[in-house]
Amino acid sequence: MGVPEQLAERMTMAEQHEYLRAKFSRRNMIRGGAVTLGAVAGGAFVPGAVAQAAVPTQRTAASTETVDGALVAPFGRHLAYGNDPRTEITVSWQVPAAVKKPYIRIGAHPWDLSRKIEAEVRTLHTPAGVGASGDHTQYYLHAQLTHLRPGKTYYYGVGHAGFDPAEPHLLGTLGTFTTAPAHAEPFTFTAFGDEGVGYHGLANDALLLGQNPAFHLHAGDIAYADPSGAGKKEDTGFDSRIWDQFLAQTETVAKQVPWMPAYGNHDMEAWYSPNGYGGEEARWSLPDNGPDAKNLPGVYSFVYGNTAVISLDANDISFEIPANLGISGGTQTKWLERQLKTYRASKDVDFIVVFFHHCAYCTSTAHASEGGVRQEWVPLFEKYTVDLVINGHNHQYERTDVIKAGEVSKKLPIGGTAYPETDGVVYVTAGAAGRSLYAFSAPQSYEGHENEVDSVASFINLKDGRQNETVAWSRVRYLNYSFLRVDVTPAPKGRTATLKVRGIAETGEEVDHFTVARRAR
Repeated sequence: MGVPEQLAERMTMAEQHEYLRAKFSRRNMIRGGAVTLGAVAGGAFVPGAVAQAAVPTQRTAASTETVDGALVAPFGRHLAYGNDPRTEITVSWQVPAAVKKPYIRIGAHPWDLSRKIEAEVRTLHTPAGVGASGDHTQYYLHAQLTHLRPGKTYYYGVGHAGFDPAEPHLLGTLGTFTTAPAHAEPFTFTAFGDEGVGYHGLANDALLLGQNPAFHLHAGDIAYADPSGAGKKEDTGFDSRIWDQFLAQTETVAKQVPWMPAYGNHDMEAWYSPNGYGGEEARWSLPDNGPDAKNLPGVYSFVYGNTAVISLDANDISFEIPANLGISGGTQTKWLERQLKTYRASKDVDFIVVFFHHCAYCTSTAHASEGGVRQEWVPLFEKYTVDLVINGHNHQYERTDVIKAGEVSKKLPIGGTAYPETDGVVYVTAGAAGRSLYAFSAPQSYEGHENEVDSVASFINLKDGRQNETVAWSRVRYLNYSFLRVDVTPAPKGRTATLKVRGIAETGEEVDHFTVARRAR
């Protein structure tokens, strides 16, 4: 993205943002080179949108030319829960050109889409010179649906002036979603990280759709429009159009399965905003119940049935890639403890699942383990007996034994059962969604191909650099494309509720399975 390497090595994300703004705003002053987040329909500013424009621009909402709406087909539909998955869902999508009066139709049947809701449009412009994409404008549309009925399937269609999804010839564009149930019942969710655009990501998407998940967790490094992950000079391939490809790739799943991301280092794009997340705020509408929506828009939580899910932003505490280190000033960790305490005290919550990008425990030869996570969050995971931690960042599948105080508290063989209340926490790296694979220093060991070793040579990223360590907690290592499937089974009070966790390869084969069990509240 044009930051000299020697500067990027010691610049924060905010400093990189200012550098790029100063450099390219002067160059594009006349041509119009600012980003605008607002509404293009009618030229009105949308309350709640974040405008990052620093210079005058000719590409304002009011002056954007439109084409015949009948010729513009929406694409890249993706769902996300609101703060309450039982009653709130946001439908998001793209259009390739500015349109008038965008909206969503929704109803209980495909022939009855009488409820019509106006959509918010967030326009994202990347000027010439910022990466490879040149003079590219993206139109992201969002419709927040509230007061829905729990456990109900809805039909919806997205449209605009000239494109009505209720028209008979456009009924094939309709999608569906199902809200979370009012009471606990069995369900499945899936997870992975580090997808990007390509065959393997597409194959994993198709396979996880067949699992019929209630929702999907994406543990960061979503599309890789910024291939360097830090906005450095050698990142000559920054291309905002990658997001168009990514959302088109995932639409088959994400149009009917809420796609809940956490943000990784490749999701910080310095041009759009000082925190690097201006582009993400245009593309996603996520729950806004986190500690700092301005600096950490990817931090949130939600409850589905008997399971609480927490999304964290490990860029805030990463020693390895410190572009946003300390951006929350400690508020994220304080919020995390409040959430964990609240959920653990709730009589309606049995399980707590936490997901984020950088690994707490991993033996990859690329990134291995993040010391900031172990320092800030692991003690809280243990204090509140978190049931499952899901990470990405390292492009492989790895699963630990049960860990407490940095040591193996209980070996967890394939097919084994962990009891977090007494044993400790299990960590899974599920970063093999689609990007090129990394490597292990020890032999692979997975279902049907167990190769147990006493210890594995690895390292941890600390504030002063890497520190070698030899670990005994690496239980399953699989080096190919894969994702995580979790089957949640509630139980009557006093009985045992379970999370049955499976690692599934792109081939459909099972490479790992284990159970997390807890007495129901």
